[in-house]
Amino acid sequence: MREKSGGTVSGFGLVALRLALAVVFVAHGTNILFGLWAGPGIGAGGLDLTAQTFAAAGLAPAFLLAVLVGIIETVGGILLAIGFLTRASASALAVIICVAMWKVHWSNGFFLNWMSAPGRGLGLEFSVVLIGALLCLGLMGAGEWSVDGRREASRAERRAGRARIRRRF
Repeated sequence: MREKSGGTVSGFGLVALRLALAVVFVAHGTNILFGLWAGPGIGAGGLDLTAQTFAAAGLAPAFLLAVLVGIIETVGGILLAIGFLTRASASALAVIICVAMWKVHWSNGFFLNWMSAPGRGLGLEFSVVLIGALLCLGLMGAGEWSVDGRREASRAERRAGRARIRRRF
């Protein structure tokens, strides 16, 4: 792999992917929990409105799930940003997206509602992109520029040190 200013190019790519996903999930999670970022396209947010949306989609217990999804999206997004527990965070977020695809987006077809046609929801398009990105992080890990990467490097250094000591004796 090609080295570039202290790290690999793929390391930078994984940072960019983690940060992009973090922005999306923290924004969604804080909208669910606190109603932040309210406006056209996302709605008012907040736990009560999210619970109503979940109940309409047939998800129960709706309020508990709204709290759980809001926490997982907010905390999972933050963990992705710093690259800590990345595989677990990506897996939890992927489960949420899969449930949303199954319960909400599947019936609307593949494409998003780019024309904002009344009465037509959003399709699978964006969810497929999110699943692909989360799958990438789940398989690749957070990369070298992350807390997980630092921990892995430390583990490898300790193993190498123990191996050198064993060879001496």
